[in-house]
Amino acid sequence: MPAQVEGFNPNKPRYEQDRFVGRLRHFLDVADPRCLMPGAFFGMPLEKSKALMEQYETNTLPTSVNADTMWLAKKVYDSSIHPDTGETILPPFRMCGFAVFGTPIVVGMLLPNPTIVSTIFWQSINQTHNAAVNYSNRNASQPVGVSDIAVGYAGAVASSVGIAVGLNQAVKRAKISEPVRRVLSRFVPYPAVAAASTANMLLMRRTELKQGISVKDHEGKTHGVSTHAAKKAIFQTMMTRLVLPAPLLIIPPVAMMMLEKTPIFKRFPRTRMPIETLVCVGAFVFGLPFAIALFPQEGTIAASEMEPQYQNLKDAQGNAIDTFYFNKGL
Repeated sequence: MPAQVEGFNPNKPRYEQDRFVGRLRHFLDVADPRCLMPGAFFGMPLEKSKALMEQYETNTLPTSVNADTMWLAKKVYDSSIHPDTGETILPPFRMCGFAVFGTPIVVGMLLPNPTIVSTIFWQSINQTHNAAVNYSNRNASQPVGVSDIAVGYAGAVASSVGIAVGLNQAVKRAKISEPVRRVLSRFVPYPAVAAASTANMLLMRRTELKQGISVKDHEGKTHGVSTHAAKKAIFQTMMTRLVLPAPLLIIPPVAMMMLEKTPIFKRFPRTRMPIETLVCVGAFVFGLPFAIALFPQEGTIAASEMEPQYQNLKDAQGNAIDTFYFNKGL
């Protein structure tokens, strides 16, 4: 039987998930780059957080441990451990590492005057990173085959490169003034990345639409898999993927265009790269949680919207189960 720590529940997020503000605070924790080195920043190494969570589950937790310590342990644990498999996610592919490892790629995609070669290179690197993040943070209640991963990756790279190169060439050939051309070229990465990220996710998770994903009741008991829940999870993830690149690929160009007009920037043009990097980091740290907070990580679906076998089920107390829960995935 799990231990009892007043104010702490490991089965629920710390902040209310039925409100956007609560989800935003939750995902600010999930995407906190400090979780890459929790021992240095929090005095809570990953191994210590795992030990505390295990002690909680086995009721061997020291009585001196309070709720704040347990919430910190859960934050560190959740940032690195996959909720379905229990495996440790590699640092470059954790959500808390997205800003650190993704910023150089975004800076590369936003470099002015992109050539066809540079566009292909940076879009390919970006989709390779995205594919690894997608796989590492997938809903793993159902296995994903190597062919699914390969098709998802190939589709994402093909769509991102095709859209980016096509739009860049269209902008170059358009009969518009040079200043307008430069402005438009800076925003080409967004539609390319948004479309490719969505295609990547749909291709890699298409088996979920056929096989379904695991669903559980309010007591945490798994009742099977549901294709209806899978459709809802994938739709919510798709909407998130369309919004996700916006702060990362729109805020930096807008900010840089404003900064380029300042006297200090004109006087010290070499500061462009470090300043743009800082702007991208800021967009990552705050923009990423904003986008993924659009929907709760643990999705819900009414029993009435599901397959017949989920109708009229009862929990351990004999009460009708009206709502089921599933891991939406990222």
